Amino acid sequence: MITPRLAKLLRIALLYWRWKQRRTRRAVWVRSYIRRRRQFGEYHRLVSELRFDWGEFREYFRVSRDQFDAILRIIGPKIIRKDTTFRESISPAQRLAICLRYLATGDSYRSLSYRFRVGWCTVSKIVPEVAKAIWEGLVHEYMPVPKEEDWRAIAKEFGERWNFPNCLGAIDGKHVVIQAPSNSGSLFYNYKGTYSIVLLAVVDANYCFRAIDVGAYGRGSDGGTLRDSVFGRALQTGTLGIPPNASLPGAGNLGPVPHTFVGDEAFPLRCNLMRPYPGHSLSQEKRIFNYRLSRARLVVENAFGILAARFRMYRTMMGQHPQNVEACVKATCIASSTIYCGGPWGHTLLQRRENSQPPTSLTSPGKVPTTPPGQR
Repeated sequence: MITPRLAKLLRIALLYWRWKQRRTRRAVWVRSYIRRRRQFGEYHRLVSELRFDWGEFREYFRVSRDQFDAILRIIGPKIIRKDTTFRESISPAQRLAICLRYLATGDSYRSLSYRFRVGWCTVSKIVPEVAKAIWEGLVHEYMPVPKEEDWRAIAKEFGERWNFPNCLGAIDGKHVVIQAPSNSGSLFYNYKGTYSIVLLAVVDANYCFRAIDVGAYGRGSDGGTLRDSVFGRALQTGTLGIPPNASLPGAGNLGPVPHTFVGDEAFPLRCNLMRPYPGHSLSQEKRIFNYRLSRARLVVENAFGILAARFRMYRTMMGQHPQNVEACVKATCIASSTIYCGGPWGHTLLQRRENSQPPTSLTSPGKVPTTPPGQR
């Protein structure tokens, strides 16, 4: 039997359900400004004009027109969608343009949806999907696992360019600032007072990323991130294919010494991982060694600087899910490596920088300072 009180509660529930339905009912199937995408959308108007201006196209997307087309040829089949009876699909070229524009600027999804005349939810799906396709389409060819001969080539370049022999790469971590995820507590809270995930990278002598690990909690240290990463475990177990020990140039009396990676004080000292001598009251030899190691280690910090200058999303707080941020970070790293380190596009900005700046006494290969910078 329904009591008056129960009947009253049922009426209230029914009224609330009707009110909720009115709020959630879509006013239109496709908004009018989205239907005019081909006439006034940024891709069909501005981008079409920028293709005739090489410099402005590169400034807009952070990649040249040829690089854009090369990426599109590789990932196009993975991101294409079929037209339906109700609406026309967004082309792979426009999907790539939306993703690259986000990586280049860090604009909000809402802003991109208005400029490209695409729904906000559609943009939120396009960006991580295309970023993931960029990573999966390029990683096996342009960031493969180095073999022993590759490590030898890297060590040779480090010795010639940065005067640090037997060096296999510089390693460091970068905090990528994100919005605090729901119910995450302090997992992503780092020592800088922000929420972040960690990009751990190994960089060769030419600022190219050779191995990366993305997604570690921001509260962890660089040493802990390395320990828990795939690269760190391979380094610990000796399965990286590191070349055998070799003698240092001009120091054959010391015998063969291990090939090693270089890092800062946050990393532990291991057989194949070197860090600076700790303390302040160091001998002259230790100070010179710290200077040489820091000079070689700056390669990875410069690579992070190049990455953040090219893809401005690193200078904003990203509000996506950490997994989507991870996909975007991987896409920028592989794109930066292919742009700077050859492939079908060759060297670009790196060559122009080297050709425009004559080497100084501190940066030219083989120049050994007699006094560390702090004592000059």
